[in-house]
Amino acid sequence: MKLGLKIAGRFLSSNISQTILIILGIAIGVSVQIFIGSLIQGLQKGLVEKTIGNSSQITVSSNQDERYILEYDKLISDIAETDENITKISPVLDNQAFLLYGDKNQSLIIRGFDIDKPESMADGIYDISNRIVEGRIPNAENEILLGIDLRKEYGIEVGEEVDIFRTEARKIFKSTVVGFFDLKVSSLNTNWAITTLSNAQKLFELDEVITSIEMQVNEDAIFLTDEISVNIANVIGDEEYKIINWKEQNESLLSGLQGQSISSYMIQVFVIISVVISIASILAITVLQKSKQIGILKAMGIRNSTTSFIFLFEGLILGFFGAVMGILFGLGLSFAFTKFALNADGTPVVDLYISYSFIALSGLIAVVASVLAALMPAIRSSKLNAIDIIRNN
Repeated sequence: MKLGLKIAGRFLSSNISQTILIILGIAIGVSVQIFIGSLIQGLQKGLVEKTIGNSSQITVSSNQDERYILEYDKLISDIAETDENITKISPVLDNQAFLLYGDKNQSLIIRGFDIDKPESMADGIYDISNRIVEGRIPNAENEILLGIDLRKEYGIEVGEEVDIFRTEARKIFKSTVVGFFDLKVSSLNTNWAITTLSNAQKLFELDEVITSIEMQVNEDAIFLTDEISVNIANVIGDEEYKIINWKEQNESLLSGLQGQSISSYMIQVFVIISVVISIASILAITVLQKSKQIGILKAMGIRNSTTSFIFLFEGLILGFFGAVMGILFGLGLSFAFTKFALNADGTPVVDLYISYSFIALSGLIAVVASVLAALMPAIRSSKLNAIDIIRNN
């Protein structure tokens, strides 16, 4: 094998321009793989993050007519122990009401979170504290946050009192606006009012009940929420409770992501095929070019297996250096794309996403493909007859 490696190195160095050309061809193929793969993965990650990054990924609600969940502390504890992928879980009470301000009124969904507690996970799910553009988080009775769109439309200021009208009870409650949030979704900025869970329970005269339990999972389990939902249903039952995950609510997004993945795989497969064909063709020609040398080596006693190893090692060397160069090209191209393809605010159109496992796999595929491409020339070289070669040359 050492002799085969040595001769392979000699063959490659004897025609350095051809060797560099093959390495560049492999490098371009690998760089396209890494760039396309990283681009698609970054795009998918960005879409998922924008869609569900700051929202509930699994929601448990009551399946009963009254739609309220009792004894929710124990239920939350049971759900949290169901799956280790659940990272954040929070009780929520929401209900319909009207905002009365001057001679204007606006329908609202009052959402009560346990954001006033140190151990609260609601802020981790919705990132409320970082979405406040003015004011602070409610931490006392009769304090609420309103969306930034309501401030623009009605001219409400921080510290003002507004009336919250409950239609089913025909009651008006005074509430102090302590801040404004911007959730980057116009409908939420217009229709949501955020307060503490205890204040929402007091406002709607619902002691120790909630309407839903919302949770998020870790990043690696984003696409496993349907399986986690089944695990939760097995523990708490699916007759009394309704369990919805983000995949059920975003089927069109999932379809788009799957389409992107398939197109990415197709591009990468055809790139690899073209690289394999190119290497196989060039090495097959090399067998013919070096047939005289191979014949002499065989006449001197070199084994057929050794001649095969010569071309297999050539494929390995070409694949290795092509993969290394391709990885560098691919990372450089991906980085350059994030610097030139920018939104109006200067942020990248697609965030740079580097998956070390994907990059390593792309490099490994290039090396394996190069060795496989050398397999046919290797077999052909082993079948050459030394006497025939010398006689014909």
